[in-house]
Amino acid sequence: MTKKWFNCFLRESDREAPSPCPSTLLNAFLVALFILLIFIFSFSRLEYDFHWAGVWAYRAKFIRGLGMTLVLSFFSLIVSFLLRSLFALGQKSRFLPFYFFSRFYVEIIRGTPLLVQILVFFYVIADAFRVQNRYVTGVMILSLFAGAYISEIIRAGIDSIGETQLETARSLGLTRFQQYRFIIFPQVFKRILPPLAGQLVSLIKDSSLLSIISVSEFTLNAQEVNAYTYSTLESYLPLALGYLLITYPISNLSKRLERAFSYET
Repeated sequence: MTKKWFNCFLRESDREAPSPCPSTLLNAFLVALFILLIFIFSFSRLEYDFHWAGVWAYRAKFIRGLGMTLVLSFFSLIVSFLLRSLFALGQKSRFLPFYFFSRFYVEIIRGTPLLVQILVFFYVIADAFRVQNRYVTGVMILSLFAGAYISEIIRAGIDSIGETQLETARSLGLTRFQQYRFIIFPQVFKRILPPLAGQLVSLIKDSSLLSIISVSEFTLNAQEVNAYTYSTLESYLPLALGYLLITYPISNLSKRLERAFSYET
């Protein structure tokens, strides 16, 4: 009997006998309860009086900030995907100026802090080109930043395809486009899904740095509520919860897509 109940804490593939309990729900509940108890204990030792009434009065500001974060992240994701395709292929290009431009772009973006990039792009480059809209500038900055990382993810996925497969494709008379369409991309897509989801989650959280150029997104609105109410924890805890509500479905969707495109090789 003890062994059967012990199976509740094992994956179905690792069980030696039928389990009398739904292991997934049970373990998820136990872990959630454990984390909740840690937070309850920690906050009980804080000796801090929470004042939610003042923060609740600014709930509409939180909602607007959350919506703006979603809009910025959505458009940044679209533009970054256009950039990543261009520069990922640029790093495989035989045209040397395009190749070196792609390499320099990736190395500069990945090698410098996003905070510095935001300041330089907004106060120097955007000002030089007379781009006054800070929201458009914010989208372009996030797109350039994420595009560099995504292009490297795609490049690594393409390089992971065995050379023998490409030689076989060439021997069959497939053009370079057909090689990418039928041989490379179907395999690369599944391999890059987890890091792509991680990069998207990072992009959403990194949008909080746009608050330094007064883009009215989620983090800036939380900072303003904190300035109005002097309730630091009450202002930033909803911020953390809001980002979690955005990013968790993305991670879950990525795992579902990964299973959907899984196949034997």
